Amino acid sequence: MSLFASISVPLAVSPVAKPFLPWAENGTPEAACRNTDPSVSCRLVWNISKNTGFTEFWATWLDKPLSTLLWITLTFVVALIVKNIAHRMITKVTLGMAEGTMSERVRDRSRTVFEGSPALLNRRRAQRAQTLGSVLRSIASIIIMGTAAFSILGSLGLNLAPILASASVIGVAVGFGAQNIVKDFLAGLFMLLEDQYGVGDVIDVGSAKGTVEAVTLRVTRMRDVDGVVWYVPNGEIKKVGNESQNWGRAVLDIPVDINEDTEKVKEILQTTADQLVADAPWSDIVLEQPSVWGVQALAGDAIVIRVVLKTVPGRQGDIARELRERVKRAFDEAGVTVATPAP
Repeated sequence: MSLFASISVPLAVSPVAKPFLPWAENGTPEAACRNTDPSVSCRLVWNISKNTGFTEFWATWLDKPLSTLLWITLTFVVALIVKNIAHRMITKVTLGMAEGTMSERVRDRSRTVFEGSPALLNRRRAQRAQTLGSVLRSIASIIIMGTAAFSILGSLGLNLAPILASASVIGVAVGFGAQNIVKDFLAGLFMLLEDQYGVGDVIDVGSAKGTVEAVTLRVTRMRDVDGVVWYVPNGEIKKVGNESQNWGRAVLDIPVDINEDTEKVKEILQTTADQLVADAPWSDIVLEQPSVWGVQALAGDAIVIRVVLKTVPGRQGDIARELRERVKRAFDEAGVTVATPAP
């Protein structure tokens, strides 16, 4: 036996490393959380604390409630952020539609098709954009917050299939019981898309006539000349007359004595109307030169002569009243007798 073989060398034993934290223990997150696939929060608690008792307490009592609360809070915050972004985008687009200018080609085409001034068309477009923006923001809020609500219910462990089935059945029942409401919503939607009228327009729906103050998908609110507010369901509007879209026309039927010289009366009416258009502020209201169309009717002892003026929308009544006053003074100076037409 060699000398080196008889000498035994003791093996060095490395000391066991002491835990960094005084309460830290050896183990694994799977053992501490008592789950072969622990959650992220439980694994994080174990990695930070290295304490089996506290990790077991977290996994048993706090893991699921706090995780669910965090998920609900995160979902709600994300929904609010998405809704805010959607509202900003809708507002930006609608403001762009309202404040955008018209090119020369569109300007000329607008004069040909609508026979209205580009300024009036721009104002009309701004009213429609504001109304559509309000409706689109409401729809976006319902969709986004509804989706967030279903996500929160799912995170709480509720089975959404029976809820959706029940909602479908209830929706069908409500649809049969509330057909008028559905009809109002559909009529309001097509009314907005087709730009039939908007806020500020003077409309006649048959049962009421007045200025539109608010438009929603279900009802139109309007105020008549006496100050009475009318709420008209959109589904009940069978036909609507809009006095404020693009342009208006003041039509005056002037009755004079049947013995008067019609050419003389027509000349007086044309001169009076031309003087009205030349004066401010009426020159900014009348879009075209006034026209005397001639004899409109023979009514008993009266001759009815028609005068028309094309005006900006909603100002027909103002022009008509002013022209009647001037015609009365012109007839008095010329000695023309105003007659009362036969009923």
